[in-house]
Amino acid sequence: MQCFIYKSARKEELYIYLDKRDDFSAVPDVLLQTLGKLNFVMELQLSPDRKLAREDAGKVIASIKNKGFFIQMPPVIAYLSATTPVGQQPH
Repeated sequence: MQCFIYKSARKEELYIYLDKRDDFSAVPDVLLQTLGKLNFVMELQLSPDRKLAREDAGKVIASIKNKGFFIQMPPVIAYLSATTPVGQQPH
């Protein structure tokens, strides 16, 4: 599957994958507004066995086929202080 990847200018490290270049018609308007300006990053040939940095290619392909797009969220990094008990949020 050919896909086209865009980076959100508003949300750092958030990407959207599409099956058609510059065709955002499958993406809900409210999501587009949240993402802000989308900058084209690259075109990529996806197959289920393709290695991606942070996502499973099969999951990306399934989402594009079912919804018309895939959102790659930024990585979650938790910072805990040495005094924060496990399971509690730092203050």
